[in-house]
Amino acid sequence: MELDNGTAVSISLVEDNGGKDRVAFTLSNGECDLKLSPHQARVLATELIMAVNRAEVRGNLRRSQNLTRPAEPSRSMFQQAFAK
Repeated sequence: MELDNGTAVSISLVEDNGGKDRVAFTLSNGECDLKLSPHQARVLATELIMAVNRAEVRGNLRRSQNLTRPAEPSRSMFQQAFAK
């Protein structure tokens, strides 16, 4: 996967020195090289999915508010009664 700045992200399964499986998350520019246990990787993936879902819901709410927003502010019945 490529990020906005052109850096590539690589996710792979590797084996550590003790023979345990690790999920490696590496940026091509060398700034980040994480080796996570399967449990840690699952927790990270869950957090990412939840954050994406929140962002999608927020974006959908903003779009729906823009579509249903009236052109001028509506006045309450109280304001209408005393405006006459």
